[in-house]
Amino acid sequence: MKLIVTMMTGLATSALLVAVPAEARGRWTEAQANAWYAKQPWLVGANFAPANAINQFEMWQAETWDPKRIDYELGLAQGIGMNTMRVFLHDQLWTKDPEGFRQRIDAFLTIAQRHNIKPLFVLFDSCWDPNPVAGPQHPPIPGVHNSGWVQSPGMAGLRDRAGWPRYKAYVQGVIGAFANDPRVLGWDLWNEPDNGADQYKGQEGKEPLVRALLAQVFDWARAAEPSQPLTSGVWIGDDWTPGGRGSPMEKLQLGQSDVISFHDYSWPETFERRVRQLLPYNRPLLCTEYMARGNGSTFDNSLPIGKRYNVAMMNWGFVDGKTQTRLPWDSWKKPYTQDEPTIWFHEVFRGDGTPYRAAETDLIRRLSAAPKGVVPAAAGADAPPPRRARR
Repeated sequence: MKLIVTMMTGLATSALLVAVPAEARGRWTEAQANAWYAKQPWLVGANFAPANAINQFEMWQAETWDPKRIDYELGLAQGIGMNTMRVFLHDQLWTKDPEGFRQRIDAFLTIAQRHNIKPLFVLFDSCWDPNPVAGPQHPPIPGVHNSGWVQSPGMAGLRDRAGWPRYKAYVQGVIGAFANDPRVLGWDLWNEPDNGADQYKGQEGKEPLVRALLAQVFDWARAAEPSQPLTSGVWIGDDWTPGGRGSPMEKLQLGQSDVISFHDYSWPETFERRVRQLLPYNRPLLCTEYMARGNGSTFDNSLPIGKRYNVAMMNWGFVDGKTQTRLPWDSWKKPYTQDEPTIWFHEVFRGDGTPYRAAETDLIRRLSAAPKGVVPAAAGADAPPPRRARR
């Protein structure tokens, strides 16, 4: 009986893995990518997890899934002109309950559509805890930034090549289910794949493992034939120019992405330099993480630059809650248990829905309402960007 069950399970798994075309579609041409982007409004939003979720598991698991809270927070986003959200998934959610997870993603998309928001979904992540475990999650560590966020798949999963069929099933199951869904903006395949998450031990040899798997993830995702773009954002190097001195991981990301995405938490002059490095790719640019007030990255400084260059802008954090990302990164070394930081690091709204700083939400609203490429005089200089270079 055990042998029969094993054989049936293997057949079911095989059927799932071949349920999509065997040949991956090619990377979008520059023309295809730019045609897609021309149909979008200027994209502005945030990285989103509801305030009552410490991580991806608490957002999506049936036991803690809270559509009412999600609806409330996406209503706040709509109210200030946001039209997209970057939202993290997790492979274990699919492995544990694929149909339930698919239904909750569909429900999320229905809520988001009601608020005129198109999410960019993130499938894998190299940040924070390398030992993710589904089920009940620990409470936030007092005074510590993002103390419960988990990697996907985590170090054990990266080291177990036999687990790759599970990841293929996850990638193609999720993307395949929504490949032609107009409510989905796109697919961010791996967040900061070369992030060492150095505050955690036991991650020796991580980057080559991630790089090998990410190359497969691009192939698996394309085989699902999504109508939406694929991307993975660069974030750490100093030279992102075509043919430049980027790392092997950055070359993989920039060479495989349909649209180019990046992170920047620096001063505005650095942000603009990053943008100018990426313009020669002649593809849409999406800044999928920025805004760390204590680090020099603010709405006031970076957002008008993004608008002027027609760069999609998604800041980290939205409503203050269990992720505690109002606290700075250095809280991992010196927790803020006695006093609050002088200024919030991330987040737009307090837990009760009032803006942390009304001038910021007013700025987002003004920039969102203005035509593409136009920065209203009160929001910053309205100088046109340089022409995109041609290769």
